[in-house]
Amino acid sequence: MFTGLIEARGKILSVEERTGTMRITVEAPGIAERLRLGDSVAVNGVCLTALDLEPGLFHANLAAETVARTSLASLAPETTVNLELPTPAGAPLGGHVVQGHVDGTGRVISLKQVDPTADPAIADWWLEVEIPEALRPFMVEKGSVAIEGISLTIARWDGTTVGVAILPHTYAATNLSTLQAGSPVNLEADVLVKMAAERRAAASTFELTVDYLVANGY
Repeated sequence: MFTGLIEARGKILSVEERTGTMRITVEAPGIAERLRLGDSVAVNGVCLTALDLEPGLFHANLAAETVARTSLASLAPETTVNLELPTPAGAPLGGHVVQGHVDGTGRVISLKQVDPTADPAIADWWLEVEIPEALRPFMVEKGSVAIEGISLTIARWDGTTVGVAILPHTYAATNLSTLQAGSPVNLEADVLVKMAAERRAAASTFELTVDYLVANGY
């Protein structure tokens, strides 16, 4: 489990295309040294397994499902990526529960300074992302969403697009500063919202019948 609080930015050193899969090499100073072979690490919000550890870097294989469902398919050498290690049991939950299981990809519509005249180093930013139809039922205004692995609060939701306020620290410490209009981004809906939606859907299919009443002693 992760929290969506990015610990470091890494850099893609190489991408090896395989038959339906990929293998990436990630430069991860400060992160690679804390990894052991087989450990989990979130890369742009995708939970991957660290392999073939070397000083300052690790390798990871991307399954065909990961390539098909996430934005990692568009990775190229020199791409900046967000990195997070799993949250230890008992540690404070600073963001929200993030599983590292990406639900799908959205598309950046815009990322702009709130005040264009402000110093970019201390400016707030406004991010708008188009949400694919399958994930729209799980978007809730003032609820949480993980975008590129970053725990963010949905400030505005119009049914197709989420608007998110980005603090200067988040902009500087993550890969958001590298995104442009049209960029694909990984999305993971809040697992609690997904569970609530599933329970609501199950309840709506319940039908009170004579057989049910008899079976339950009525």
